[in-house]
Amino acid sequence: MSAITRSNIEATLKNVIDPHMDKDPVSAKCIKDIRIDGQKVTVDVVLGYPAKSWLGEYRNMLSTQIQGLEGVGEVDINIAIKIDTHTAQQGVSPLDGVKNIIAIASGKGGVGKSTVAVNLALALVAEGATVGILDADIYGPSQPRMLGISGRPESADGKSLEPMNAYHVQSMSIGYLIEEETPMIWRGPMVTQALEQLLRDTHWKDLDYLIIDLPPGTGDIQLTLAQKVPVTGAVIVTTPQDIALLDARRALKMFEKVEIPVLGVIENMSTHICSQCGHEEHIFGEGGGARMAEDYDIEHLGGIPLEGSIREAVDQGKPSVVSDPDGSVARTYRRIARRTAAKLAARQKDHSAAFPSIMINNN
Repeated sequence: MSAITRSNIEATLKNVIDPHMDKDPVSAKCIKDIRIDGQKVTVDVVLGYPAKSWLGEYRNMLSTQIQGLEGVGEVDINIAIKIDTHTAQQGVSPLDGVKNIIAIASGKGGVGKSTVAVNLALALVAEGATVGILDADIYGPSQPRMLGISGRPESADGKSLEPMNAYHVQSMSIGYLIEEETPMIWRGPMVTQALEQLLRDTHWKDLDYLIIDLPPGTGDIQLTLAQKVPVTGAVIVTTPQDIALLDARRALKMFEKVEIPVLGVIENMSTHICSQCGHEEHIFGEGGGARMAEDYDIEHLGGIPLEGSIREAVDQGKPSVVSDPDGSVARTYRRIARRTAAKLAARQKDHSAAFPSIMINNN
């Protein structure tokens, strides 16, 4: 009987590929400890992204691989989640209470970006993260309706705002401060100032991720975001249609120019399956998001189907991830959420908080 060694265990674990990171746990530096006690092997794994609904499957994958080694008896796999802060643009001050900011952009209206943003936020919560969402569309805020929230945010000190809460998601929107049908007739400078205040004057509470639902286009709000907000990553939402892809590519180029990493592209309304006969039809074209991802060497994070239930759910203030948590749409969003967070976890960490600040006193 061969002796069980750490090197043997690491070698066999390299055969297990994490489908969210596209890496094995050894190369991804997720293996924190391996203990061998006779025929028993204990492995401690730390994932840098939330994956609560997938941990059981991953644990079985790792355990099965190790049990294939000669001489191995009992296998114990311990998996912990540790979400770190990752680097943003240089020269931008961090946001209190927020580890990572993910901007959701489309470049074009009408592609379902806000629906994707709110379901992505809820999916991250379902996977175990602490999440907030900022509705950055000052002219057309939609998150209050989608989250089913009414009323105004409280202010404990008269200066900062307490985020509104629904489904364990902290949220802030200009829609909480005005009547729903009141038009915002503001010029660019007022809009960008309002965005900064909503972002920095909100008392976010220990967020792993803050999702920013951007308005369509590449104008003042997007520029303000790039210059003054510590964005750790961006996600592009598109439909397969060529016209939508043109604007999605512009949005991607904008993030590249301001040095904000694009984590990937989500293709919304990718296919329609008839609820009556089951026939599948690509109403807006086929494979556009995957082609865009390939052209720009970014990740195709996944596709969301065109289903009436998705629209009905957000109209009723109870998005698909919470209205039908075990349904196929919710499972798709959770898979995309895990993959998005995993791509961010693979990026450089921000260790600035670990270093002490040095003060020089001339006295």
